[in-house]
Amino acid sequence: MKEPLVPVVPMSHTAHIRSHRKPRRSASTLAMRAGVAGGVLSTLAVAGASGSANAAEPVTQTLELPTLTADLAAQVAQSADATQQAAANYELQAERDAAAANAAKQAKSDLAEAKQKAAEAKKKAQEAARKAAAARAARSAERTTLSTTASTGASTSTSTSTSTSTATGSAAAIVSFVKAQVGKAYVSGATGPSAYDCSGLVQTAFKQVGISLPRVSQDQSTAGTQVSLSNLQPGDILYWGSAGSAYHVAVYVGDGMFVGAQNPSSGVQEKPLSYDPPTGAVRVL
Repeated sequence: MKEPLVPVVPMSHTAHIRSHRKPRRSASTLAMRAGVAGGVLSTLAVAGASGSANAAEPVTQTLELPTLTADLAAQVAQSADATQQAAANYELQAERDAAAANAAKQAKSDLAEAKQKAAEAKKKAQEAARKAAAARAARSAERTTLSTTASTGASTSTSTSTSTSTATGSAAAIVSFVKAQVGKAYVSGATGPSAYDCSGLVQTAFKQVGISLPRVSQDQSTAGTQVSLSNLQPGDILYWGSAGSAYHVAVYVGDGMFVGAQNPSSGVQEKPLSYDPPTGAVRVL
């Protein structure tokens, strides 16, 4: 039996091109989506009703603070340490600045005190130099006067040294003592036995024969009877300067010589009267 022939319908020239229209959704898909939507709406309705029922009740919300993690805690600790260290550094710097200010203030005070002491020392040195210059000038004038007096005395009496060259009794003891001290040191304020000043030597010499003399040159220049330099005897006290204000004393030992503690550079020496002519003399013995 022959099958019937099916007529062949010619295809359109666009039949092989896929349609650009969106495919229609199937009925099952639409039903599913409608059911889901209905369920959501039912849930919202229930939730709305529940919310209406509980609208009068206050709602309390609890906020939870974030928990510090280990890294954040370490950063906070480092920041605190840095702040504390910075504060310590500021405090240390403040202490150093205060110490520096105090040191500068003390240095300024010390400098002012040193300048004041230097000025006082300079003033004392100038005063001492002035007095020394005045003493030298007075001594020079006195020597000139003494030389004139000695020349006059020599013309009227040529036997002065011969008649006074021999010491006896207490005078001999004094002369012997002062000659024994020649070569010893000059020390201001010293009275022996290893060193003397000028009045210390004279006082100690007279003490050997039981005579107590004043300690200083000014008083020793008036301790006895004033005698002429042309009539000296061994044991007489020679002085330089005015009687009562003498600045140097020595002992006449005869033959135109005297022994005295001169100065720190020369010590106790025996010298002729011409070496340093005295101003006057006193006789104690």
